[in-house]
Amino acid sequence: QLGKLLIKCSTIFLISFSSQICAIAHVTAKTMPHEDTECRKGSAPNIHDPATRELSVVVPSYNEENRLPLMMDEALDYLEKRQKQDPSFTYEVIVVNDGSKDQTAKVAKEYCKKYGSDKVRVISLEKNRGKGGAVRTGVFSSRGKKILMADADGATKFADIEKVEEGLNNLRPWPKEMAISCGSRAHLEKDSIAKRSYFRTLLMYGFHFLVWFLCVKEIRDTQCGFKLLTREAALQTFSKLHIERWAFDVELLYIAQRLKIPIAEVAVNWTEIEGSKLVPFWSWLQMGRDLLFIRLRYMTGAWKLEAKKCN
Repeated sequence: QLGKLLIKCSTIFLISFSSQICAIAHVTAKTMPHEDTECRKGSAPNIHDPATRELSVVVPSYNEENRLPLMMDEALDYLEKRQKQDPSFTYEVIVVNDGSKDQTAKVAKEYCKKYGSDKVRVISLEKNRGKGGAVRTGVFSSRGKKILMADADGATKFADIEKVEEGLNNLRPWPKEMAISCGSRAHLEKDSIAKRSYFRTLLMYGFHFLVWFLCVKEIRDTQCGFKLLTREAALQTFSKLHIERWAFDVELLYIAQRLKIPIAEVAVNWTEIEGSKLVPFWSWLQMGRDLLFIRLRYMTGAWKLEAKKCN
């Protein structure tokens, strides 16, 4: 009888605790952040307008004055060569300065002077929004038929865009012109584990399990910052995005799967670059919390997937 009583009490406690967590997730859910670029009128580029470029590259940048030049040099060298080979290929690079405290904006603007503001643009946010918020801002100001997210550290070789493009093309026919191709480092996992501490490896596996269990089951590497989206896929996913920091990739792919947008995962070259903004324990803890709240907030209806309308 004592055993049955303990089991009953434990069950009641777990149900009560789960209900409280769901209630907290629902009550604390923030509405979608206001984006002036979503519905503004005028001459400023807007994702709701027809595409006028083949490719937009969005580069979120926070205190990246040292790492940004290497990435920009490599990217622009590739893009310029590709344009010379194919004059119909047009592009733009959008550097989103996410409230940096260093000379990131100044460094980025030097590329505007060199290549022209039609090819390189800089958007500066007054306050740090987080990587997801910065990418979202750039996406909503893009003009490309396809939109590439690329990290400012240049960890992924920019020429690997051809691999993710191939992954995108292999998904044709795109339903409602929507498809996503994700660069992936999953094939490098064994080598990376050998270089990591046991604690960081444990955190990594814990994060992967939570991603799989709560949100995204079919993509092994959700966090690689090299993702290519069709314009319509970018509009439909980013207009519903809430998470603005590290876990935004997971919500993005969770939304895509809920909307039945086809997703490809493509192996890319990747090199770890010093200067990461990710603080191992606290960043992983924040991401774990965000993963739980992503699932609970959509499950409880605090966040919905209805299309946003512009006035």
